[in-house]
Order: sequence, then structure tokens, then C-alpha cells
Amino acid sequence: MLNLTLLAFLACSGSDNTKQESEATKTETPAKEEAKADTAKAEQLQKQASAILGPLPEKMPGSENDTPEKIALGKKLYFEKALSINDSQSCNSCHDLNNGNMGVDHEKTSPGAKGERGGRNSPTSVNAGFHIAQFWDGRAPDLKAQAKGPILNPGEMAMPDEETVMKKLSGIPEYPKMFKGAFPDQDKVMTYDNLAEAIAAFERTLISKDRFDTFQKGDLAALNEQELRGLETFVSTGCISCHNGATVGGTSYQKVGVVKPYYTDENTDIGRAAITGNDAEKFFFKVPSLRNIAKTGPYFHDGEVPTLEEAVSIMAEVQLGKDLKKNEVADIVAFLNTMNGEITF
Repeated sequence: MLNLTLLAFLACSGSDNTKQESEATKTETPAKEEAKADTAKAEQLQKQASAILGPLPEKMPGSENDTPEKIALGKKLYFEKALSINDSQSCNSCHDLNNGNMGVDHEKTSPGAKGERGGRNSPTSVNAGFHIAQFWDGRAPDLKAQAKGPILNPGEMAMPDEETVMKKLSGIPEYPKMFKGAFPDQDKVMTYDNLAEAIAAFERTLISKDRFDTFQKGDLAALNEQELRGLETFVSTGCISCHNGATVGGTSYQKVGVVKPYYTDENTDIGRAAITGNDAEKFFFKVPSLRNIAKTGPYFHDGEVPTLEEAVSIMAEVQLGKDLKKNEVADIVAFLNTMNGEITF
């Protein structure tokens, strides 16, 4: 009788345990399903992002010919104030690499060696060698051509001519030796062309590393829930139609004010049309890269917009005709912050 009672008790206990396990399983299932759905969504966004955008390459175009000596010379020249008429400015003055500034001076427009303000906001020098061209209007095809401009620009570093620049550098003892080391196969090494080539070589090392690339390379945990929402909104809103490629911009020219006029622009700067002479390109500018965008304000070619939130709202309105909600703007800004990178130089 005792055995039968014990068996009955064990059977009931087993039934209760099975019931409890079944109830526990039912309780866990929604959470597990939600986690699986989140992972699937992150995987989908990761594949979409890496297909349309992609991580930054490890090397810039043209870097295959760079040497340590050429890069070292370029770095010294980048920070050299003797390249300005009154020894007051270097490339770094407007494209500051110190203290996490990521290649900008955070000014609306930059002051030149003589105190005059330029007409446009200084774009970042970080990752610039990946862009379709240099300057807001694309007037320089590459970093080397860009490096030649500001030194001789009367409103910027204001040196009178190439000969004066090189004569001044020749009088600084370390430069003749460094130029010879950087260009060992040339008889005449102290040339303006070599100066520009060296600065470009240094700038080709300015490639930032960030969490968004970590995500694109497969680490789904690199972005949090809000940042993933921001990426999804960035894509679905249409931002990606202009801000594409590994630099998330910098790959094309676009009119500022496609759907609505850019209302902070008084239409005094006609952009690319001033270079090409083509009226159809009035108010066209190079689409800025969004890499490090949260670190490189103020925004747009005129530097008129102080915050990233305002910049996102304005672009959605004037380029896409969309009125984003505050939470959508906040999500996009959170995503853009994942491209805050670091550089070594």
C-alpha cells in the first residue's frame, strides 16, 4: 500500500514539475522571441549598411607611393606656421587635429593670416582623401592640388608666390635634408610641387576608426537600440540617397535646397557653378561626409547651423520635404554619433 501511495505521489510530483516547466517555457518564449527579432533586425541593418555604405578602407588612394620620410615631412609642413606671410598660421590652424578636433576649427568661417574671414566653413581634413574632390565646390581634384591653394590664397595664408614659399623654407635648416630624404631620386627637391605632395601624403594617413565600422564588420552589439533605430530612420527617410559610400557623403555634388529653398542662405554663394560656369549647378556643393560629423560643427558650407539636431531637421526639410519628429531627429543624431572616430598621427 505504501509503495502505491509513493508511486502516486511521485507521479503527481512529476506531473506538477512538467506543468511548471511548461509554464516557465511559456513565460520565457516571448522574451526569447523578442531577442531573436532584435538580432534579426540588427543583422538586416548591418547587411544593408555594409552594402550601401561600407567600412572605411585601411588605405587611401595614392598612399601606395607614400614613404615614412614623405609622411614625416608632410606632417611637419602641416603644422608649419612659416607657410603663412606673417608666421601666424599653418594648415592646422583651420584644420585642427589637436585635442580631438578632427580636422576643423569649429568656426563659422575661418580667419586668415591677416584676420580676414573666408567665405565658407572649413571642412575636415580627416578622411578627406576618400572624397570625390576637395573644397566645397570641388575645384581641387585631390589632396595634392588642395594643399597648394590656401598657402597662396591672399585671404588665407597669403604667401605671394611659390618661389617665396620655398625660399623661406630653404632658410630653415631641417627642411632641405627632410625634402631630400622624402624625394631621394630627384636632383631639385625643394619645390612647391613636392611640398604639396608631402602634405598630401600625411593627410592620406588621417583615417578615423569608429563604432559604426565595428558594427558593419559584424559586431551587432556595437550599436545600441536607439542607434539602430537611428540608422533605420536614416535609411528610410532617404538621407542615404546623398550620404552614401564609406565616408557617408563626399561622393557627389548636390543642390542645397532641392525641395525647399535653403532659408539661411542669402544666395550670394552659387557654389559649383562659379567653377564650372554652368548655371544648372547653381547652389550645388559637395555633399559633406558624415564621418565624425558630431565633432565637426558648425554645419553646412556657410557654417550657419550650430547644432547637429538643427542640421538634421533642416536637411530633411529642404532636401527631402520631410518634417521629422523630435524623437526621429534624436535617433538619427544618436546614430551619427556612432561615427565619432579616433585618429593617430
